[in-house]
Amino acid sequence: MTSKILLNGGCVLTLGAKTPNLAQADVLIDEAMVTEIGSGLRSRDAEQVDARDTIVMPGFVDTHRHAWTSLFRNLGPASGDAAPAAFGDHFQADDVYAATLIGLLGAAEAGITTVVDWSDLRTEDGLAEAALRAHADSGLRTVFVHGSPREEPIDPAPLARLRSVAGPMTTIALGSVLPGPTDVGAVADGWALARELGMRIHAHAIPGRAARGTIRALAELGLLRDDVVLTHCSKLDDADVDAIASTGASVSLTPASQMAGGLGSPSIQQLIDRDIRPGLGIEDERVAPGDLFAQMRATISLQHATVFDRKLAGKASLPRLMSTRDVIRSATVEGARAAGLGRVTGSLEPGMQADVIMLRTDRPNVFPINDPIGAVVWGMDTSNLDRVFVAGRAIMRHGALEVDVERARNLAMIAHERVTASAGLVIGAAPSGGG
Repeated sequence: MTSKILLNGGCVLTLGAKTPNLAQADVLIDEAMVTEIGSGLRSRDAEQVDARDTIVMPGFVDTHRHAWTSLFRNLGPASGDAAPAAFGDHFQADDVYAATLIGLLGAAEAGITTVVDWSDLRTEDGLAEAALRAHADSGLRTVFVHGSPREEPIDPAPLARLRSVAGPMTTIALGSVLPGPTDVGAVADGWALARELGMRIHAHAIPGRAARGTIRALAELGLLRDDVVLTHCSKLDDADVDAIASTGASVSLTPASQMAGGLGSPSIQQLIDRDIRPGLGIEDERVAPGDLFAQMRATISLQHATVFDRKLAGKASLPRLMSTRDVIRSATVEGARAAGLGRVTGSLEPGMQADVIMLRTDRPNVFPINDPIGAVVWGMDTSNLDRVFVAGRAIMRHGALEVDVERARNLAMIAHERVTASAGLVIGAAPSGGG
């Protein structure tokens, strides 16, 4: 198979700082890299791909997902014996592999080329290694975040071991949970070890667990830096948001799951007011769609509602409405930056990795195209995916994944049956209500 691919004649959204978006252009991929973007490109030894009637753009970046919970998609909010913290104890290595693989393949099918996968399962019994095998088999670019179950204090010791077994497309990061403002020193040792290893730190900032003032306290101790990603960020004090802005820390919002799962509305307007540009993530598919089309719409709709509520209340000096260009960058460029991969992916420019998606523009759900970015944000969904490339390798062609999907489904079915039986869960009862 040729190492060169030429995408011909698409509408190219580079979303880059140096290369403009182009109404019609070609993209040349050589090995794993984007090497040239422009009109009338020629390469006789390249595979020719007709990109007419498509939007060619960087793949989406999912900045926060618990892939191991994919066995329980669409289950709805759960507590007690049906909560992830409870049924997670019943996972064996094969179950983790199956759940993580089906979750990552679902992401790939949605045009997500980079996933930050927070694994808050125990690291013994080969569970972490099983998840990392699924990462490698998915073909995606990934960040494996080593967290801990039940929001317990994190043991950072396995970080170096996990890095030694991770595949070349996976980086390792530390997962942490923010304590109360008077207990911030509790995370200092773990964060210091992660930094010694050159790893980023992903921290859950959840109302009720990380009280207001925690983020400010971390900044005052010098613990909050530009290598920290704060996830969720609901109900923040202004001083907390100021601390994020002053330290350069990144933010990952998971709007659909936050609102449906009881974590509160993300502080989108507070962040925008301080020029903090968040990345977007899925969190948990029990209560959220697994694609970033839905997350983009949730984000922009919530921000617009905030502005209109202020207008209806008669307030002056209203903030500007978030644009589709703002939110598509959150799903790509800003997400890559939050993941620590801003120099690798998130935009299409020469020298960047060829993480590329092609979205069909001739489908009835978006035709005719009046504004390409508006079409992606407001109108498209996973049915518009035509091709997906990760590091120049096609993992989807003509809307179908280039993997053994039937094997992944069978493994997930076996794992689902085993885990639910072991946990004593009753799932799949007849739907309630009239319809």
